[in-house]
Amino acid sequence: MDKIVIEGGVPLRGTVQVSGAKNAALPIIASALLADGDHLVRNVPDLADVRTMGRLLGHMGCTFERSADHHAASIRVPADVRPEAPYELVKTMRASVVVLGPLLARWGRARVSLPGGCAIGARPIDLHLKGLEALGATIELAHGYVTATAPGGRLRGAVFTFDGQTVTGTENIMMAAALAEGRTVLRNCAREPEVVDLALALNRMGARIEGAGTDELRIDGVRALKPLDHTVIADRIEAGTFLVAGALPGCDVRVVGCVPGHLEALVEKLRAVGAAVTPVEGGLRVVGDGRPRPVQVRTSPHPGFPTDMQAQMMVPLCLADGSSTITETVFENRFMHVQELQRLGADIAIDGKTAVVRGVPRLSGAPVMASDLRASAALVLAGLAAEGTTEVFRVYHLDRGYERIEAKLAPLGARIRRDKA
Repeated sequence: MDKIVIEGGVPLRGTVQVSGAKNAALPIIASALLADGDHLVRNVPDLADVRTMGRLLGHMGCTFERSADHHAASIRVPADVRPEAPYELVKTMRASVVVLGPLLARWGRARVSLPGGCAIGARPIDLHLKGLEALGATIELAHGYVTATAPGGRLRGAVFTFDGQTVTGTENIMMAAALAEGRTVLRNCAREPEVVDLALALNRMGARIEGAGTDELRIDGVRALKPLDHTVIADRIEAGTFLVAGALPGCDVRVVGCVPGHLEALVEKLRAVGAAVTPVEGGLRVVGDGRPRPVQVRTSPHPGFPTDMQAQMMVPLCLADGSSTITETVFENRFMHVQELQRLGADIAIDGKTAVVRGVPRLSGAPVMASDLRASAALVLAGLAAEGTTEVFRVYHLDRGYERIEAKLAPLGARIRRDKA
């Protein structure tokens, strides 16, 4: 098992390139199940979760191959597959559940293990199942698996309103509806850029989807789709993490390859803490000047402040000149990084869904333990800002969502390396 070792206190300066979006690549790769033949997905990040998705497709009988630089994926889907996602693969990655909709729509049946992933709170798939039932599916839950069947072999269009916004739920039902008979109208849909990217990919396959990026999707089902050829959007969470790094005192970082329009809520908060954020060719430049100012942050679904940036945003607030509050509205257990930040000298108190962050003049290095994907990124950022040595353990969480983060930070001047724990 690896650890990340950081000698902190060195201002970051330079340019960093953003990889493709994990949370867009995974459902787009899964969408290949909707059509026989040879598919190509470009700008795919080289991540543990992507490799898991490749193994999952391989288990079903598909061929999944990476290009020499690992940033394109070739997928061959046969005329018939094993429509099953076993616990051994699904337990490590919640996004595996997005194969449920495509399998059911294409082959009329699916058996998928209930998902695992980061321990950041309950993320039930009941909204997925209710949506599939609205499309005519029969759902059974037994022995940790979801078994879904489409009577007559094909789903049928319906009007369905999600009880709450869910990104993977919206993606799953959108993919299922693409091959359903008739029109489907989905309401209270997630509006995240990753949902929009999936809709674009599906439309390139021949789907008829309107309204992506709004809370209502209108989908006219078609009989068949053609193979996929799509380039995945940039990862806004990786980009946001590097923007926060640039907002730390004394830093000056250019983040290129990102989509500024996907980062507006974060940029607004970075400017509020005193960082200078300006457009540059291909991305954004952020300069951290002096101690950050305190702010109030409240997470919410897109286009609000993303829950996946909450832990990282907490780091500059730990060094702010005053008290800040962060209210987490999406997941009920996403403050597990607080205890580890406290080990570095942060002054943070939790009151229900709100963290009160009282800024301190400096953080000091210490050994810390990552509890989930975004918490691990926050601990890396805190280690960069802290005086002395920080060791981040359980970095397998980090590798699920960041493509060799130490290799991207080192050219900026970070004294960071990966060692065996």
